[in-house]
Amino acid sequence: MNRVDLSEKTVLVTGAAGFIGSVLAEHLLSSIPSIRVIGFDNLNEYYDVRLKNSRLDRLARFDNFFFVKGDLADKGMVKRIFDENHPSVVVNLAAQAGVRYSITNPDAYISSNLIGFFNVLEACRHHSVEHLVYASSSSVYGGNKKVPFSTEDKVDNPVSLYAATKKSNELLAHAYSKLYDIPSTGLRFFTVYGPAGRPDMAYFGFTNKLLAGETIKIFNYGHCQRDFTYVDDIVEGIVRVMQGAPDRATGEDGLPIPPYALYNIGNGHPENLLDFVTILQEELIRAGVLPSNYDFEAHKELVPMQPGDVPITYADTTALKRDFGYQPSTSLREGLRHFAEWYRMFYM
Repeated sequence: MNRVDLSEKTVLVTGAAGFIGSVLAEHLLSSIPSIRVIGFDNLNEYYDVRLKNSRLDRLARFDNFFFVKGDLADKGMVKRIFDENHPSVVVNLAAQAGVRYSITNPDAYISSNLIGFFNVLEACRHHSVEHLVYASSSSVYGGNKKVPFSTEDKVDNPVSLYAATKKSNELLAHAYSKLYDIPSTGLRFFTVYGPAGRPDMAYFGFTNKLLAGETIKIFNYGHCQRDFTYVDDIVEGIVRVMQGAPDRATGEDGLPIPPYALYNIGNGHPENLLDFVTILQEELIRAGVLPSNYDFEAHKELVPMQPGDVPITYADTTALKRDFGYQPSTSLREGLRHFAEWYRMFYM
């Protein structure tokens, strides 16, 4: 593994107004000496833009943060960002997210997740980046029955277009690593949650509906299990991985051995969805978002599985612990407590 010193470097973070991207940018700016962060985001209206702007407002207080509004599908703009800023490290977190949305809006996934990522790879090809780190997803494991999910498992059967685009990102990155000797690392994230998260995520949507007195639907009759991972744990993992690029080497054929790696980042402890919503309700009451006498039982409905969903996600993080000495550890109650407190402050 090749050590990458981030001090005094220029780092490009795509999706910088997004949930994980904004937390990553703030972490880098707060902890790495003299780092320069270029944030890139198209600020689309997939969810409330006010939330994205509030994240950017937090980053605007840093003199060494520079924001560019643009779309990754615009190849000329991506090229211009690289030509003008010469980033040493690129973290690609921009993507059209969501499994269910991909059923009704497939074009958005092709534009952002495939064309956009291809444009990033092309730009990295023509600039000597030390490390490309990009977001994949636990959704690539599809309907795999073996748990926990390992990066050694076959992932050839995606059950959603979103998952298929993320698997495609891994294949494209591998090809570019092989052809052009680009050190790249893919990170398969497992159900990320936390303050200022995405409103389309279950915990956020549940909160909105409970507050409005509506009924929440709990899929697979509550028997789904998710490896919920707190956003700060995800970001800590990203930062450690950014600083350890796969080694460049030459094979017997005289061509590069792909400097390519894949890791899971998950809590390694799947939670039952019914337990999850019970803890969420308790923390929303504790934070004063819901009244203490809230009748939770009257506001939940157990329903069948939805198309594109999987019954369980569960990360094998052995490789992350082996190579970086890191394992996410924030408990679900602690993470949901932070979310509930943030929700009250932001919305009430």
